[in-house]
Amino acid sequence: MCLAVPHKIIKMLDKNRAIASAGPVEVEIRTDIVPDLAIGDMVLVHAGFAIEKLVGTEGEEICTLWEELREVMENENVFPSN
Repeated sequence: MCLAVPHKIIKMLDKNRAIASAGPVEVEIRTDIVPDLAIGDMVLVHAGFAIEKLVGTEGEEICTLWEELREVMENENVFPSN
């Protein structure tokens, strides 16, 4: 099974690289596959690559679902917080 996680672009490093955040985690991602990204754009990231730009309220909805899932998993001690 493959999993793509929503991220927000917070800094463009160059034409093909950016820094993106998923909650409190910031990572460098490749942007080769999705053209014309800008700071503030929401993207799905898989294996370090932005694979799709989320448009409209898509990004907000997916991020809300991820936050809810993260809370449930923390409450179930799936991955305990520090």
